[in-house]
Order: sequence, then C-alpha cells, then structure tokens
Amino acid sequence: MTSILVADDDAAIRTVLNQALSRAGHDVRVTSNVETLWRWVSAGEGDLVITDVVMPDGNAFDLLPRIRKARPDLPVVAMSAQNTFMTAIRASEVGAYEYLPKPFDLTELVNIVGRALSEPKSNQKESATAEAPDALPLIGRSAAMQEIYRLLARMMQTDLTVMISGESGTGKELVARALHEYGRRRKGPFVAINMAAIPRDLIESELFGHEKGAFTGAQARSFGRFEQAEGGTLFLDEIGDMPMEAQTRLLRVLQQGEYTTVGGRTPIRTDVRIVAATNKDPRMLIDQGLFREDLFYRLNVVPLRLPPLRERAEDIPDLVRHFFARAEQEGLQPKRIGSEGLDRLKSYRWPGNVRELENLVRRLAALYPQDEISAEIIEQELRAAGALRASQQDALPEETTLTQAVEQHLQRYFGQFGDQLPPAGLYQRVLADVEQPLLIAALTATGGNQLKAADLLGLNRNTLRKKIRDYGINIYRGAG
Repeated sequence: MTSILVADDDAAIRTVLNQALSRAGHDVRVTSNVETLWRWVSAGEGDLVITDVVMPDGNAFDLLPRIRKARPDLPVVAMSAQNTFMTAIRASEVGAYEYLPKPFDLTELVNIVGRALSEPKSNQKESATAEAPDALPLIGRSAAMQEIYRLLARMMQTDLTVMISGESGTGKELVARALHEYGRRRKGPFVAINMAAIPRDLIESELFGHEKGAFTGAQARSFGRFEQAEGGTLFLDEIGDMPMEAQTRLLRVLQQGEYTTVGGRTPIRTDVRIVAATNKDPRMLIDQGLFREDLFYRLNVVPLRLPPLRERAEDIPDLVRHFFARAEQEGLQPKRIGSEGLDRLKSYRWPGNVRELENLVRRLAALYPQDEISAEIIEQELRAAGALRASQQDALPEETTLTQAVEQHLQRYFGQFGDQLPPAGLYQRVLADVEQPLLIAALTATGGNQLKAADLLGLNRNTLRKKIRDYGINIYRGAG
C-alpha cells in the first residue's frame, strides 16, 4: 500500500483528503505543520506529499528544495489559496510535481496522485530557477486562468511548440512572453512577428532573411526573424494570415530544424522555440484550403485557449486594480471603482476583451478628477463605447444585404441596355461601382484603420492602400 503525507493547517481539508485518499486505497498520514512533514520526509516515510504552501510555521516553497535534495524521487503536490500566476510558476521552479489552486476538485487531485505514483521516477521533473520580471505578466484568479497558469507552469521547462488561440485583446502575446521569460530560453531573445501586419510577398524574407540580389531592392544580406531569435523564442502572431508558400517553408523548419534564406542555397540549422497564435479557427482555414493541415498539427502540439474576458468576469476587479496601479506609476492620481461600478463592469460583454478594459481604466484615470469612479461614470463610458461600436457596425452592411445590393446593381446596369449587349470593359466598370463603396464601408466600420479594414476584406494591406489611392479615397489619410 502506498503512503501519502498530507500537510495543511486547515483541519477540514486534512479530514477530506484523508477520507478520499484512504478510499482510493492509500495509507494517509496528516499534519498541520511543516516541521512534522519534514521529519517524516527526512526519515524516508511516504511515497508522495500533498502540502499547502503557507502554514503557520513555514512556507512549503522553502521546504521543497530540501525535499528535492534529500529525496529527488518523491513527488510533491502543492496547494495554495494564493491563486496567482507567480504561485504556479514558483511551484514549478521549486520542483513541485503539480500545483492545485484552492478550492480544488477532489476527483482531480485523486487522479493526479494516481498519475504521480504510477510514473517512472526518472520522469519526475527537476527544479529550475528563474529571475522573475518585476511586472506580473498575467492577472486573474478565476478557474479558467488557474488552468492556464498550471499549463504554462508545465510548459516552462520544455521546448514544445505551443499554439495559443483566443479573441483579439485576450493577451496572446503576453502568454507567449511569459513562456519565454520564465522558461529555460529566457536568456535568449524573444522575437515577435505579426503576419497580418506584413505584406504577404515579404513574409518569407522577414522570417528567413534574404541574400543580396535575391529580388528587386535586396541591396544587402538581410537577417530574418529566425536568425534574430536563435537560442530563444519566435512568436508567430496571427499565423492564420501566413501565405501558403511561407507555410511550406515553416513546415520544413519544424520537421528538419533548418531553412534557407530567400535567394540562398545553403541550409541553415536553427535552434528556436516556436510559439504561434491566432484569433481565427485554423480548422476552418484548413477546410477553405488556406492553411496546411500538416503544419497545423506541427504547431498545435500544445493547444492553449485564452478565454474572453466575459468568461472570467470575476477577474475584472483584480485587473482594474492592476491597471490603476500602472497608471499611478505613470504619474496619474490614485483611483478606485466602487462595488456598483465593478458590478457594471462585470456585466458588460467586453468585445475588446482585456485590451478594451485596460483602455477604459486608463481613460478613467486620466480624465476624471475624483478618487472613486462612480457607477454612473462607468455607465456613461460603456454607453459611449456601445454607441460607437453600433455606428461602426451599421456602416458596413451584412453579407446578405451586400450581396443583394450587388445583384440589384447588376440588374439595373444590364436593364438599361435592353436586348443590346453593354459596351466593352464591363468587368472593370462594375467592379469600380461595387468596390469603391465597399472599401469606404470597411474603412468606416474600422474607424479608418487600414490594417483592420484589410483583414475584414481579406486583402493585403498594400493592396488596400493602392486601391485607396486609385479611387482617391482621401478622407482616411493617416489611418492604419
């Protein structure tokens, strides 16, 4: 029979764990302090330890390195009510087999115990040390964020490829940076590239570099992002916008660990961890023939979905405090939001997610003199945001309405000629009649942001800019 040592200063938790683990067939010993736990461990007792992090006579994170040194094959499951990202990272750094936030799911804990006891001892992970950046990179105590913290903690000391999915504004690059800054590649560079922000015909050169004379304008050898990220992490944001030719090159890197520059012939070995992100559904892109299925499986080794803010509204108070504190560091006066105002923020849908919340908090800190922001002010700001969004949505017709409008336009166009054929050059004239108002509608809907308008229309940004010039759409000068 396996022996499990449980340490927690909460008598109710000790009782529940004793009963559940005993029913699962384990011999259980419980204690309320670190001193007794260490005495048992140093005497060679126990096949697994379950311990709370903070106890009256010490901190389990201080004890874990001693346990690892004395008994490196003894798995330790750490529990904590301090459910932050740094708690999960610290648990990983000091060598905990698993971290569980309180309150925990009892069935899950029993399953973790079974898995830890059945794994070969050589598979137990080794401890790692890292210097944590000053700023806390992720905020939230919700169950959804706790699951992300735990997954990140497991991935820190690996080089597995991670695919981050989530709506715009959920913090995908923040997660990618956390994987790098707390992982074993933290001493190497972190290089990010946004596929949607680069002309499609330049993406391969941006990624892999090019040789002098490889194409018109290539006047010198250029280092690509892979070379810049050597020994570190390369973050490929909006991977769904990568053209097929670049996808093929990237697949070769993932399969063979090498690439060639544009215009080059000599393969270059690379040592880079890939983290990809998308706000689109890759499987839908695969069905549309826009994304390679084999590349998707190479990138999607560890899938990580970031929940939208509306799915973790209980994190909003912590986020608000964090953003106000950041604004105060920038020289603005301290601010707070009362309980009614926080309730209103929790009930809002947040289509722009955490980024939208941050913008709102910074605006509140900058524009309102009072120390406490009232619920009335919150309501006023949210109504203004909703009105702006509604006007933008109204500016762009629904797809069905647009299709009907095009059909009606063509019927009127052909109807004016009766039985006669229209003059030559029909395609260009009709295209101009339909395309120009469509471009204007897309720009209006995105507030003049050319990058967002290009994404909405499925156009390359440079192509959109050329069309804006060709049609003389100059009311959006400087947008984008």
